[in-house]
Amino acid sequence: MTPAVTHRAPGKLLVAGEYAVLEPGQPSIVLAVDRFITVEASTPGDAQVVLATDLLPHEVRMFRGRTGLGPLDRKDTRHLRGTLAHLVSAVEVVDQLRSQLGLAPVPLRLTVRSDLHEQGTKIGLGSSGAVTVAAVTAMTDFCGMPMPPELRLRLALLASIRVDTGPSGADLAASTWGGWILYRAPDRARLLRRLRRDGVAETLLATWPGLTVRALPPPNALSLHTGWSGSPASTSTRVGHLSRTTWWHSAARSRFLTRSTNCVSTAVHALERDDPQALLAAVRGCRRLLSDLDHEAELGIFTAALTDLCTAAEACGGAGKPSGAGGGDCGIALLPSNTDPRTLHRRWAAAGITALSLRVTEAPRSPDDVSAAAGPTAAHRLIPRTA
Repeated sequence: MTPAVTHRAPGKLLVAGEYAVLEPGQPSIVLAVDRFITVEASTPGDAQVVLATDLLPHEVRMFRGRTGLGPLDRKDTRHLRGTLAHLVSAVEVVDQLRSQLGLAPVPLRLTVRSDLHEQGTKIGLGSSGAVTVAAVTAMTDFCGMPMPPELRLRLALLASIRVDTGPSGADLAASTWGGWILYRAPDRARLLRRLRRDGVAETLLATWPGLTVRALPPPNALSLHTGWSGSPASTSTRVGHLSRTTWWHSAARSRFLTRSTNCVSTAVHALERDDPQALLAAVRGCRRLLSDLDHEAELGIFTAALTDLCTAAEACGGAGKPSGAGGGDCGIALLPSNTDPRTLHRRWAAAGITALSLRVTEAPRSPDDVSAAAGPTAAHRLIPRTA
């Protein structure tokens, strides 16, 4: 029996570039935090595939059909389109890759534990991305085909776009590498078309225009604080609404993307120079940009709680903004390191905001030299050790 393999992937926070990062090649800054999704891959009992997660009251036993995974109990079908959608897609992508390499499917049990929820409610730390990265890594290791981070990110992106081409994949990059990351997204709709036409293996090794992943140095003179608004929010709902607005298809879109690029570039330069005041100014600029977008496109980004979160950060001498699509979930604040954060946390508590105890994860391997767009050329990396 193959020994079980366990992998955990961190959650994420977006620092800059929200909404703009949905466009291929647009820059963003994302970081990984020490809340994790843990996935164990092991040998199942009598089913071909078993999926078990602490977000469901029971495990889901599955079979491999001609069109992918199917539940042995039809009542579990709804879970495959909801809680388990990204997990199912990850299994199917790895299965397709093995098939294209001439390898048989492996009986598989995936057991998932999540720290990215509060009492079963998601808190906006990228749980879908983290579960996809953790599952892909655990599965490929378990199946005897370990991959370098570049290929794991690509495989996770392919699994993700089969569920929804909307999200940028910034959460996947943070979950893959950790630390502070500069991220630009590929064209996910184009990738999906190629995936359907050419299959997983060929798409995995192709050129992905727009994709960039680069490590950034953390700020030394600022501390990061995260506040949870207490209400979950749907990123896909807001992204879908934005794409249907006349605003997104007008000249205002181009102006927004240009302003976002400038904000992210200012923040990147501030991090690279270790200039805390410039970074605070950049975060304030990002907040103003999101506020203008919210006003013009009527997305509901700034709830009362997220507005209070930002106001409290400013009152304490720092800068704050929503992290991600807004409408709930989390916001972040950066404070000078010599500022007592307890004042900020008291202000947040008075506004009904929960201060989350989060730290930035250390990057296990720097992606400084990753040429993510060009595509890995070492095809032998795909060949499993057991082949």
